[in-house]
Amino acid sequence: MTLYPAPTTLPPRFDQRRYSLLQPPFLIVIFPPPPPPAGGEGKGDGPCNPLHSGSCSPSRIRSRERLIDSSASSFSPAVHSLRMPVLFTIIGICAIAALLLAAFGPYIRRCAGGGVCTSDARLDGKTVLITGANTGIGKETARELARRGARVIIACRDLTKAEAAAHEIREDTGNKQVIVRELDLANTKSIHQFAENVMKEEKLINILINNAGVMMCPYTKTTDGFEMQFGVNHLGHFLLTCLLLDLIKQSAPARIVNVSSFAHVFGRINFKDLQSEKGYDGGLAYCQSKLANVLFTRELAKRLKGTKVTVNSVHPGSVKSELTRHSFIMSLAWKVLTFLIKTPKQGAQTSIYCVVAEELQEISGTHFSDCRPAFVAPQARNEETARKLWDVSCKLLEIRWD
Repeated sequence: MTLYPAPTTLPPRFDQRRYSLLQPPFLIVIFPPPPPPAGGEGKGDGPCNPLHSGSCSPSRIRSRERLIDSSASSFSPAVHSLRMPVLFTIIGICAIAALLLAAFGPYIRRCAGGGVCTSDARLDGKTVLITGANTGIGKETARELARRGARVIIACRDLTKAEAAAHEIREDTGNKQVIVRELDLANTKSIHQFAENVMKEEKLINILINNAGVMMCPYTKTTDGFEMQFGVNHLGHFLLTCLLLDLIKQSAPARIVNVSSFAHVFGRINFKDLQSEKGYDGGLAYCQSKLANVLFTRELAKRLKGTKVTVNSVHPGSVKSELTRHSFIMSLAWKVLTFLIKTPKQGAQTSIYCVVAEELQEISGTHFSDCRPAFVAPQARNEETARKLWDVSCKLLEIRWD
């Protein structure tokens, strides 16, 4: 077998499919059978020039090919031996990365945890109504507000889970004034019935936290025909706030907190297809609903001037919660990046801050994250879009809210 330096340009007669690359800069060259010599097949068995295959007989070519094929196999151990260091290098890098994450993971988690509400303000005598507080951020928010002495109303669709959460909070805080009421934000009749009951049973609603939400679910519609994410995240809370607003005003000073998301940055209000009937993308629909939360907050703040009722929106951060249950990709990402994801308790801090911070008594129409004012996307600051969304929402819900 002969090893030749690998040519920069292969001769035109070479069949590239029959080259076997071993280790640069060498090639094992297998030549195609030449045309029979003029004297007939089998003649011309003299010395064979590998660069001029026409001088070799077919029998000589076949013999040379068998020799090369058998010899090439002897290089397999060498090729595999070169792969082993690469494999060990990759394993080593992964091991080092795992050790670094184990060592610095707690520190990274603390940094990713963001702001912490440092206020120790009490809420004795105050009534808090919070939606979706049977799990995640809402549950931790309810727990902390109950610990501060508030009467907490947990409004949820699943009464079994809500009762379990309420029982846990009562046992943990010693506050027996944690009650459960049924509310389905995907059904306007349920919202009307819930609001009617609250107006009859409660003397005050000092704090309303619109916390419940759905994220990146398959395309479905609410009972009233609204796209699920837009219907629950925006329209449901829009209607609930409208129906309870008189009681909230009577309870002034009062606060409303709308839980939005940084995802509003990627949202656009598609007035031509609000219900995503012409095309549905779960992620874009979620972003649209979160943008609607911010726009609703800013427009409502304008309309509440002089009432001693403030309204602000919050981005809780990337939080490990049940919101990602509808998205396999999001669930997987949350598990892989667990050291960067907030716990529900950490995610609840900004909502708690907006409820209890004394310095926010006169602050309204602001977006918060990590217990401080946060970036608001240009489309969320558009006053014309906010007014139009308000009017369209009233029309869809068949309500008059001046």
